[in-house]
Amino acid sequence: MTSQPSPLPPRPVADSKVEMTEIVFPNDANPLGNVMGGRVMHWIDICAAVAAGRHARTPVVTASVDRIDFHNPVPVGSVVVLLAAVNFAGRTSMEVGVKVWQEDRATGDRRHVVSAYLTFVSLDPKTKAPRPVPPVLPQTVDETRRFEAAKERRARRLAERS
Repeated sequence: MTSQPSPLPPRPVADSKVEMTEIVFPNDANPLGNVMGGRVMHWIDICAAVAAGRHARTPVVTASVDRIDFHNPVPVGSVVVLLAAVNFAGRTSMEVGVKVWQEDRATGDRRHVVSAYLTFVSLDPKTKAPRPVPPVLPQTVDETRRFEAAKERRARRLAERS
């Protein structure tokens, strides 16, 4: 399956970048006193949706979430930082990468908590039908690496569907 080139001009990855910060409160915690995985997943979805919406400049909906592996627990009272950006865009969908960190309040040091890739679909605000999105324009070595890796993940996703 080949996709048609977008009629829209490319947008730089930097235009979609989001940094979201949360504090883990007791109502976010499990019985062990750490943030619940579902709460982190909720934050990831919100952060990724903002990034996708910035890129598409339309309403977006979550189409899929790739595997999520939690690396470290995050105790109540911690600061959580989520970083998101669009890695790749197809015709109407976009892959957004999100990396989550626990930030030490005293030193500012960050510890990796989780990473995830989510796919969003752009929707026309009136008809709610899928709408074309601009291609992604990577401008740094890291953005280009993420762009190429996202193309490979997209090809695997499409192969799994057929």
